[in-house]
Amino acid sequence: MDIERVKTPWHLWVVGVLAALWNLMGVVDFTSTVTKFEPYMSQFPQETLDYYYSMPVWMFVVWGIAVWGGVIGTVLLLCRKSMAVAFLGVSLAALLVSFGTDFIDPAPEGMSDPVFMGAIVVIAIAVLGYALWMSRRNVLS
Repeated sequence: MDIERVKTPWHLWVVGVLAALWNLMGVVDFTSTVTKFEPYMSQFPQETLDYYYSMPVWMFVVWGIAVWGGVIGTVLLLCRKSMAVAFLGVSLAALLVSFGTDFIDPAPEGMSDPVFMGAIVVIAIAVLGYALWMSRRNVLS
């Protein structure tokens, strides 16, 4: 049985481009931190830099999966590929693990904003939900 793909809805482009831009901001933050990019990192107090630079490798791996999975997922969404759902799901899971580590190794006072962290999670859930909706409507193949 062939499933007929439907025409690309206009909102896929809006959601996809906005989500890609959002996720690229995460990539900039991640990449600047991992590479210790001085012009970016100089905005943070020494206590924050010490925290980031002492994080175990596995935390950077999880953070990288979260941000790069989000970028790849949104690019796949824009390409109308159903694999977008898997990448966005893995990205969300890695994001939750990454944020969950704050309970194990709390960040310095004032470094993590629960409202901003909550917004990041809500946006990731919304983009994943949107991709699932597009997949169920046969927009993604």
